[in-house]
Amino acid sequence: MELAFIAFRQIFMMLMLMGIGVLCAKTGLIDEAANGKLSAVLLYIITPAIIFVSFLRPLEAELVTGLMMAFGLSLLSFVIKLGVTTLIYLKNTDDNRGIEKYACIYSNAGFIGIPLIFGVFGSEGVFYLTAYLFFANFLQWTHGIMAISGQMSFSFFTRALRSPAIIASVIGFIVFFLQVDMPDLIIDPIRMLSDANAPLAMIVAGFALSKADIRKILINPNIYKVAFIRLLLLPLLVIGLFSFFNVPMIIIGTVVILTACPVAINIVMFAYQYEKNDTFATELMIFTTILSIVTIPLLLLFI
Repeated sequence: MELAFIAFRQIFMMLMLMGIGVLCAKTGLIDEAANGKLSAVLLYIITPAIIFVSFLRPLEAELVTGLMMAFGLSLLSFVIKLGVTTLIYLKNTDDNRGIEKYACIYSNAGFIGIPLIFGVFGSEGVFYLTAYLFFANFLQWTHGIMAISGQMSFSFFTRALRSPAIIASVIGFIVFFLQVDMPDLIIDPIRMLSDANAPLAMIVAGFALSKADIRKILINPNIYKVAFIRLLLLPLLVIGLFSFFNVPMIIIGTVVILTACPVAINIVMFAYQYEKNDTFATELMIFTTILSIVTIPLLLLFI
């Protein structure tokens, strides 16, 4: 119950920040071009900063063991999501099939997951979150792109390895395991950047929300189907399986919350880039973001 209350409180604060993004859009303080630039700053600078900062801690056997557990549970969660979603969409031939599969499998673990995990579990939670993000980023830039585009290319794999979150994770691993002593003159500015993650991410999400046609979203049955799979079915399956493991609550809670987050914001970028239905992709992202305000705290009552 306490974990669910903490998550609800954090999500409510994030919702208030999202409201600022809506206000900025409605008043013209932020337009499409500015929002795109803010998204790029988040993706290429602030998200890597918060990931890197999470590794700045003493090398302790408990943390190393916990990180290995987080890698194992994160990988298992993706095996479940990939397997179940493949079965659900096995005979689906709809034009939006790739977008729906992507939406079911990949959550907004970066823009929403990071500030949420930090608010619930603190920097230690973000430390374990890096394991989930490692798989999430690699798979999104490989399997995810192939699902949406319908194309297969080796370049997707090389691009995935160059993604900012992967690079920050690798550097963070090196600093953590080698216990590299870095001066405050370098670390303090990086910490300041990481502190900007939550408000900036929610402003970007709020801008997208301001452009949505809610009435159109509410009459599309496919959106409800994807929302049910992404926000309830898959997280409940993960919770059920994880209940058999003797793993610290902070690690289970981190992976469950990230699994239960709304549709990944990258779905819009990929759909637009490969000339798919980016409007539908945006609607999925927005609708699941709104619903997650209720579903995430609800799911945490079961762990």
